[in-house]
Amino acid sequence: MNIIGISGLEDAMPFKKAHWPGLEEREYRISQGHDSAAALVLDGRIVAAAEEERFTGNKHTGAFPVNAIHYCLREAGLTLGDVDELVHGFDYAPYRAIYALDPATRQQYDEVFSREALLKHVRRDLDGFPEDRVVQINHHFAHAASVYLTSGWDDCLVVVIDGMGEAHSASIYRGTGGNLELVQQVSAQDSIGILYSLITLHVGFDFNADEYKIMGLAPYGDPSRYRKFFQDVVQLNDDGTFKIPILQLNKTREERETNQATRQYLSENLIRPRSPEEEITDDHRDIAAALQECLDNTMLHLCGTFGKRLGARNLAMAGGVTLNCTANGKLLRSGLFDDIYVQPAAGDDGAALGAALSRSQYHGDAIPAKRLAPPYLGPAYSDEDIQQELVKFEAEISVTKFDSLEATCQDAARRVADGEVLAWFRGGMEFGPRALGNRSIVADPGHPEMRDRINAMVKKREGFRPFAPAVAAEEVHRWFDVDPGTELPYMIMIVDVREEHRAALPAITHVNGSARVQTVSQDHNSDFWMLLEEVGRATGRRMVLNTSFNVKGQPMVNSPREALTTFLGTGIDCLFLGDYLVQRRNANR
Repeated sequence: MNIIGISGLEDAMPFKKAHWPGLEEREYRISQGHDSAAALVLDGRIVAAAEEERFTGNKHTGAFPVNAIHYCLREAGLTLGDVDELVHGFDYAPYRAIYALDPATRQQYDEVFSREALLKHVRRDLDGFPEDRVVQINHHFAHAASVYLTSGWDDCLVVVIDGMGEAHSASIYRGTGGNLELVQQVSAQDSIGILYSLITLHVGFDFNADEYKIMGLAPYGDPSRYRKFFQDVVQLNDDGTFKIPILQLNKTREERETNQATRQYLSENLIRPRSPEEEITDDHRDIAAALQECLDNTMLHLCGTFGKRLGARNLAMAGGVTLNCTANGKLLRSGLFDDIYVQPAAGDDGAALGAALSRSQYHGDAIPAKRLAPPYLGPAYSDEDIQQELVKFEAEISVTKFDSLEATCQDAARRVADGEVLAWFRGGMEFGPRALGNRSIVADPGHPEMRDRINAMVKKREGFRPFAPAVAAEEVHRWFDVDPGTELPYMIMIVDVREEHRAALPAITHVNGSARVQTVSQDHNSDFWMLLEEVGRATGRRMVLNTSFNVKGQPMVNSPREALTTFLGTGIDCLFLGDYLVQRRNANR
């Protein structure tokens, strides 16, 4: 079967803007269906997957993923007529009666959540596609399938936790024998994801977008100052679930749309809200620390309780909250599980993958019983594609062509050792939020000024946010406090830098001595691994600082043209575009 899974709700934000005009732009992100994507599964095999934002440039877009769909079809050499099913990772039909109780929510259901709302976009963008081939599945089930069916495990605990699906914020499944059995759910009215996002908004960042900034800010704060507040706000139940009563303060439709009553409670009982332009103070740092501690404890409670109850020693997780690398690292070090796997596109983009995989399995396709490799599932570009774009920029750049990957890596490694900041573009684009070596900015983690330099001149982002290291898998235990052979290929876990190396790795060591590590193996990405080999020869460390190739507010670059444009608009020293070295014409003047 040829199955395309999709995610996103294009009409969610437009509906909100039309019916609740005058809100802050940040408040319109208190909505569903961002991060739309498409994934193609052929006879049980994952062939292609990409986020729509990478084609439109609109970060976190929820638009119907027509560009991502057509990319998937091109990658497989298929036409739309070859697609057996188009599967959407949302299904609100079971909740239609609830939405019908109020005129505003009835209209919202009809225009945003209904099958007819989905079919409207199918007709517009996929003209002629048979409507009886359009299928909808439950959002959390799609998440669960995305991680269970790519875990390589027959038997494990599956935890989905996000802001909310159709009506729930957490779902616990037992995965066994290829099937998912629902064990327990937590209502969206008690969503730890929504609470985390509301605090994110309260301290001056964007809801449903900037939660990782809170994670980065937390190590600078003291959690004890606001610990009691969060212990009172999040009540951990004996059965492994939790309650968050302040999320249920919103009684009217207007209050629910912006969580107005909850936010008023935060203003009166925590601190006043911070505007994005205001200085970040110790209050904000301490709140971030206490919130992160609260999330860590909630995740340990939820996963630990159900792991023990079900006798599960392997934990598989998906949903946007599981992109919190700090909480993941605490779970990893807790000893509650023998192994933990977080699906690398854990947010709503990954629901597209789970939707496709679950329906492929439903139709009898055999899903390979192995762990998902680092997901280089997006577009790749040929040497000819690159040459065509280089010609268009020839007035602004000088170009050197290397004869081999080895020569390319040797020159790049020398530049890393000399303190240059490189953009590295080759192979298929990553699926998910992390740059894993194909759309990356890399530098030497040993240069003391590198973190501030990249934050200020390249990424144009907040200086408190840390960068991640990419390290050859063979020596991860040398630099980080993990066992030999530990695999962390998705840059989704926080571990400690070994104390004796922290001073020598200032650009990737966070203030609390931690790092968000990516291990790179020759099997999974031989090109990036070779770069690390050459960097090791030049610096003594098979490691680079690795961050996504983009600037603040933009998605990760997709094409050679975007790579060139972004390079020229930043302080990046040079760009390796395949085996081409690109520099500015005036670079040495």
